[in-house]
Amino acid sequence: MIRVFAPGTPYAAGVFARPPAAPPPRAIRDALGAGVLALTLVALAVGSDARAEPAVIYSSGGKFDKSFNEGAWNGARTWSEETDESFAEFQIENASQSEQALRSFARAGHDPIVAIGFNHAAALAKVAPEFPDAHFAIVDMVVSGGNIRSIVYREHEGGFLVGMLGAMASQTGKLGFVGGMDIPLIRKFACGYIQGARAADPTVEVLVNYTGDTPAAWSDPVRGAEIARTQIEQGADVVMQAAGGTGIGVLQAAADAGVLGIGTDSNQNGLHPGQVLTSMLKKVDVAVYETFKAGAQRFEPGVISLGIAEGGIDWALDEHNRDLITPAMETAAREAAALIAEGEIKVHDSTVDGPCPVQ
Repeated sequence: MIRVFAPGTPYAAGVFARPPAAPPPRAIRDALGAGVLALTLVALAVGSDARAEPAVIYSSGGKFDKSFNEGAWNGARTWSEETDESFAEFQIENASQSEQALRSFARAGHDPIVAIGFNHAAALAKVAPEFPDAHFAIVDMVVSGGNIRSIVYREHEGGFLVGMLGAMASQTGKLGFVGGMDIPLIRKFACGYIQGARAADPTVEVLVNYTGDTPAAWSDPVRGAEIARTQIEQGADVVMQAAGGTGIGVLQAAADAGVLGIGTDSNQNGLHPGQVLTSMLKKVDVAVYETFKAGAQRFEPGVISLGIAEGGIDWALDEHNRDLITPAMETAAREAAALIAEGEIKVHDSTVDGPCPVQ
C-alpha cells in the first residue's frame, strides 16, 4: 500500500517540520556526485517529475533512531525539499523483509534504490541481477554488481578523534564503549576509539562491550543503558555508543549518572546538552542525498570509501558541547584530523589490517 502525503497536510507538515540538514561537503559531492507481512511503502510526495522516484530502505532499529537510519532519512528529506520531488521508503522489522522490499521497489520502477546497512547485502546480491536496468546503492557493505554502488566509511578514523577527546576529558582514566551488534564493522569503531584514547593518554583503560549478536542489538536502549551503567560503576566517566537506537539508552544512562557520553553517526550532542562530549559524525545523509541527486541518469556503480579526507567522517562541535571541549582538546582533534587526512597518521583498520593492536 502506497500512501502519498503532500505538503500542507498535518502529516507532511509534521514530517518536514525539522530544520533542513546542512549542505553536503564539496568533497563528498565530488566523490558521490560523480558517480505488504507488513510492507507499507510510504511516498513522501512534494511534487512529481518524469524521472523515476528513488527509494530508501532503512536498517533495523527504526527510521527515527537519532543515529544511523535517521541520518539516511535526513539526506532523503533534504533532497526531496530541494527538488520538490518525492521518494519512497520502508523500514524493515527483520532481515527477511529486505529482499521483498528491494524487489517490490524495483518492480514498481523506483530508481535508484538505496539500502541502508550491511544486513541488506545478501538480499541485494540476489535481487540486483534480476533488475539489470535498475540502480542500487548500499551503505556499509561492498556488494559486487554492474548496477550497484557500495558506499563504505572509514569509521576507525572518527573513532580515533573522539577517543582522543574522551581520554583528554576523562578524570578517572577509564573510558567505556558500548557497541551494538558484535560484528567487524563495530569492532572497527572500537579499535579506532582505543587507538585515539591511547594516543592522548597511553595509560587510559577502555571497557568494551556489545549489546548482542543479532540485529535486535540495534534497537534495545534498555540493554544499552544497563551495559553503560555497568561500565560507569567500573569507573568509566566517558562512554561512547556505536549501537544505533540502542545507543539512546547508553547516552541516557551516562547523563543520568553525571558522566559524559559520546554519540555516533548523527550529531547527538543536543540529546543531553552539556552531557554529550561530542558525536562521531558518519555522514550517511550525504551518501543518500548524492545518490538520489545523481538519479538513474548519472549513477555510477563501484565502491566509494569515505573518511576524514573526503568529509565523510568528522566530530561534532556546537553550542551543546562547546563548554566541554577545551582549546587544547579542539586543537589536538583538529591537528589529528588533518594528519589522518594527509596520511601522516595511519589508524589501524581492524577489518583490513588484522586484529586490533590495542585492547
